[in-house]
Amino acid sequence: MNKIIECVPNFSEGRDLKKVERIVDAFRAKENIKLLDYSNDTDHNRMVITAIGEPTAMKTAVIEAVGIAVKEIDLTRHTGQHPRMGAVDVIPFIPIKGLDITEADALAKDVAQAIAEQYALPVFLYEKSASAEHRQNLAAVRKGEFEGLTEKMKLPEWQPDFGPGERHPTAGAVAVGARMPLIAFNVNLNTHDFAIADTIAKKVRFIGGGLRFCKAMGVELKEQNRVQVSMNLTDFTKTAIYQAVEMIRFEAQRYGVTIAGCELIGLVPLQAVVDTASYYLGLENFSMKQILESHLME
Repeated sequence: MNKIIECVPNFSEGRDLKKVERIVDAFRAKENIKLLDYSNDTDHNRMVITAIGEPTAMKTAVIEAVGIAVKEIDLTRHTGQHPRMGAVDVIPFIPIKGLDITEADALAKDVAQAIAEQYALPVFLYEKSASAEHRQNLAAVRKGEFEGLTEKMKLPEWQPDFGPGERHPTAGAVAVGARMPLIAFNVNLNTHDFAIADTIAKKVRFIGGGLRFCKAMGVELKEQNRVQVSMNLTDFTKTAIYQAVEMIRFEAQRYGVTIAGCELIGLVPLQAVVDTASYYLGLENFSMKQILESHLME
């Protein structure tokens, strides 16, 4: 494949494994598509798929997956810790090889129009595809979630870019856009006090005065009787994984709380792992060239 696009669609289903598998099947054993990873979480009640492929093949797979999700997921009956406004909550397209962010943006808009027309689904363009500055941030687009969409979409500034001017009765709406790679990374805390995780998340994230390329929120993990700081690191070259972990560790100390463990959602660029290993091991002048497998990929 001369051109490779990555797509990381998020679906609002993490508990019914039969539904999860039916959605994932849209990306399995398809020509010019490679399913890299998928993970579901029962507390978040959410699934994230990571796939790469040729742009036209990816468009076909994504449209198929959206159709399955719209049919299978009813948000009027959905509960979970993660904010969501749609059965398919967000569909990002990330340029990997042979194309740039402009081409990823064109593909995102093409897919957005197609799913709006085929499934009567309102679509908001976000990130690099946003039609207005106030729509760039996914958190702003999603604010109010599924339950608040009806009133939100009555506002002129929140009319969808594609599709009907009111929410889908069971599938809500979806955000679609082109963006650069991000890292979905969670830090679990040795406490069940949600207020602690929520306070730390507000300190760590950029809008709270924290790390520039960090989005964060507190999450309650009921099955584990713990809480979590759930993060998206939108530029790992400027806000590293270890910086986020150490800031959370520092803030948690004031409450007598420690880190129980960390969780990676989806895939991570190798350089981000190298940077983190270099920091924690105290390696001097460590580089990607010292990774054996990196020479096999040349």
